[in-house]
Amino acid sequence: MFNEGKYWEKALSGELTVAIKRSTHPTRTKAEEPFCTHTQEISYLDEHGVEVARVHQYLRPDQSIGAKGRPDPKRLFINGVLYRLQKKSQA
Repeated sequence: MFNEGKYWEKALSGELTVAIKRSTHPTRTKAEEPFCTHTQEISYLDEHGVEVARVHQYLRPDQSIGAKGRPDPKRLFINGVLYRLQKKSQA
């Protein structure tokens, strides 16, 4: 749904506003990214300031996106419906 809706492309083109919700600077990530990589939670907002998508990404020191090279979607708000990933319960 994230890819079909071209949310990342719309954010890159300026059609959606990018708002960093959280950006931390771990010395080492589980994803084995380079030193000084930031782990970020980012909201994509429409023209009314409504969050239409939320993603996680690793921002490398060279400003490239880590892991698979694209943001990892966590939430989408489409036609009044919120779609989000559920965390696995630790039983």
